Amino acid sequence: MDMRVAAYAVVVDEDRRLLLAHWIEGRRAAWTMPGGGLEPGEDPEKAARREVREETGYRVEIDELLGIHSRVIPEGRRLSDDAEGPLHALRIVYRAHITGGKLRNEVDGSTDRAGWFPLDTVRGLQRVKLVDIALRMSGDL
Repeated sequence: MDMRVAAYAVVVDEDRRLLLAHWIEGRRAAWTMPGGGLEPGEDPEKAARREVREETGYRVEIDELLGIHSRVIPEGRRLSDDAEGPLHALRIVYRAHITGGKLRNEVDGSTDRAGWFPLDTVRGLQRVKLVDIALRMSGDL
């Protein structure tokens, strides 16, 4: 069984808008939490800060650990056609706030754009399940 450990950030601004990244590597494009896989030996908080910067252009500071979500993806549901066996996805979710930078889109990455969405409109978006999981962890759902 393969394992992927990833770190994500829930960033909600003073206007109660959620920062999301538009993921384009899945079977269908969808909005997701900014974040992604840890590099070998990388601290999860550092990974979350790095991924938010890569995907949205913002620098963030981590405020707190919200939780860890574990999911086993069966071989037939994995995104890679050449993957063998199931994938254990371990997602570390933090709350964070913006400390600098400006909104911009990722180029040549797993996302193609980023944006802010009022919390009461998120349910109407094409989104991955991680968005709802992270918002439940944060109490913002």
